[in-house]
Order: sequence, then structure tokens, then C-alpha cells
Amino acid sequence: MISPKFFYDTLASYDINFYAGVPDSLLKNLCAYITDHADASHNIIAANEGGAMGLAAGHYLATSQIPVVYMQNSGEGNIINPLASLTDPDVYNIPVLLVIGWRGKPGVHDEPQHVKQGKVTTGLLNVMGIDYTVLSKEEDKAEAQIKKAVAYMQATKQCYALVIEKDTFDTYTLNSQLSTFNFQLSREEAIQTVASYLAPKDCIVSTTGMISRELFEYRTAKNEGHERDFLTVGSMGHASQIALGIALEKQDRKVWCFDGDGASIMHMGSMAIVASKAPKNYIHVVFNNGAHDSVGGQPTVGLQIDLPAIAKAVGYKQVFSVDNKEDLLNLLTSHLSPLTSIDGPIFLEVKVKKGNRKDLGRPTTTPIQNKEALMNFLKG
Repeated sequence: MISPKFFYDTLASYDINFYAGVPDSLLKNLCAYITDHADASHNIIAANEGGAMGLAAGHYLATSQIPVVYMQNSGEGNIINPLASLTDPDVYNIPVLLVIGWRGKPGVHDEPQHVKQGKVTTGLLNVMGIDYTVLSKEEDKAEAQIKKAVAYMQATKQCYALVIEKDTFDTYTLNSQLSTFNFQLSREEAIQTVASYLAPKDCIVSTTGMISRELFEYRTAKNEGHERDFLTVGSMGHASQIALGIALEKQDRKVWCFDGDGASIMHMGSMAIVASKAPKNYIHVVFNNGAHDSVGGQPTVGLQIDLPAIAKAVGYKQVFSVDNKEDLLNLLTSHLSPLTSIDGPIFLEVKVKKGNRKDLGRPTTTPIQNKEALMNFLKG
């Protein structure tokens, strides 16, 4: 395997020292090293991968130095527009080194949401005219590949991609203190608490990652079915719009969106669309721990911004924020229980501590089984 320090130092030898992107589980050791060793103006965890491309382009315009954008291959979709209309040789011709974690590589077992993306990862690069190589797990070979990539970008001013397989980077543990907050409530307990207050006809759309996994385990532990929950195993940042689509058609039910801070920030404009449609039966719950917990714990800006104030500004009817179980229980009892009738859309921020159970499982139903069970439930 490659040492994250080796990779970082090798790029630095070519004056490549600006990083932007969205953390990925296959890149978590590299991302942790970058977080610990790059200053805050040279490692920006972006709202989404397209935004990271914009940051990278700005850095190049200001310095003439090649920037790095890191991402999971699921983020390729978010960079197609800036690749085609910003950095492409037919437009501004700006070189960016893309570091892409290859989830769902054909022949390697992975979760369902990564299978298709894994199949098309290199195909998308080919279609976009992006030259690439799969980074070697041997440092001497990787060094030669990086040298070739840099020479190509310097000569052509075009983007180049390093595709990263599983177990390419050696272990590195994040040392940086991400926040001084010491919340006592775990995300899993908060999810269980909110889910226990739903009415029989209510449904939940949960975002990708730990939140959907913890919700699934809660139902299993309670010997309940999973038909009331849509587990958004991919499509990070879009759970709120899936929930809105349901809420507008099923106005006789409350529709809850269980969101994360990283996911809600990724496509924050969706909050304005929710508010503009004013669904009275919509409750948006953001479990905010200020971290991309599912991919290594790198920080978000979730605890540095006022999410309830943003929700209020775009037009949510009611906004709340709690950071402990007692206040959460009081709020659920007084305002959000099945016996209350406060009109939505409602926004609830629940501030929780980082981390999850080490033995946390994954959904045992397939995405199609989940979809069909929910659709049957909504027909009832």
C-alpha cells in the first residue's frame, strides 16, 4: 500500500498543494492526512464535488499551480458540468488532478448503490475526454504515474484522473480536533427517539450512510417492518427532495426526512424548494454532528453555521434546534407528536455527537424490495 505521506509529499514536490473535495471511504486515510497537514486555505471540504471543481479552478487562476479535487466516484456526476463547461480545452482549458475512489469496481463486492457507478467510472472519464490511470499500490510505480500525470497536465493544461482502488492507501488516523462541542446524545439514540413518535401512517425518507443503517437496525430491533422507510442508500443530498415528492402527493400523511448535516449542505438549495411548496405535512430533521461520519469523520461546516436560521429564512413555517434527549422528547411531545397539528414545513436540527457502533449492520433488504414495500405502504 501507499503511505498518505508519500502521496502528499510527492505532489508537493511538483508544487501541488491545494486540495478540495468531498471525503470518500476509500480515500479516508489520505483525506485524514491532508486534513492534518494542509492549512485551512489549502484543504477545503466542499459542499459538493462540483463546487470543489470551482474552487480548484479559482486556485489555478490565482496561482498557475495545479490543484487536486478528491471524491468518491459517486461524485463524478457532480463534476460533469464543470468538466464540460469550465475546465475543458474547448472552454477555459484548466488542469485539475482528479483523485477518485473507485467504489463498486467490477469484480469487487460492494453495496448496491455503488454497483452501477463502479461499472461506469472509467467510461465517464473516457466520454469526457479525461485521461486517467489506476494508481498503483506500489510506491515506486505510483511515483512514476504521478510524474507522468503532472507532465501531461503541464503540457496540455487538461485535467487528469488518478483512480483509486480499495486498500491503496495505508492507514492514517485523523488527529485534528474537529470541534469543541461535547454533545451527549448519539445520532442512533436520536433517530430511535424521533422514530418512536411517528404515527402509524407516517413515513420516513432517510439519507445515505449511517442514518439509514441506524434506522434499519432500529426497526429490526423493535421487530417492526421496514415498509414505512425509504432508505436512500445513494444520491447524497437528495433525500429532502424525495421526501417532498412524496409529501406533495400524500397530504394525508406526515412525511419525515431524516437528513445529515453533510448531505443537507451538499444541496442546500433544496431547502428553498421545500419551503416554496409549503407542504403542511413535511418535517425535515437534520442530525448534525459536524462531520462526514460515514467516510472517516472529516469535518463539515454543519456546527459552524445556523441551519435553523437558514431554514427560517427560506420559508420553513417552524424551526427548532435541540442538543439533548430531554429537550428532544419535550419537543416531540409538545409540537411534533401525532396529536399535534402544527403546519409544516417544519425544520428540526438535532445536534449529536460523532461516531457510531462498531457492529452497526447494513440493510438486509435490497433497494428494490425497499422501494416496493414503501409503495405498497403508501397505497394503503
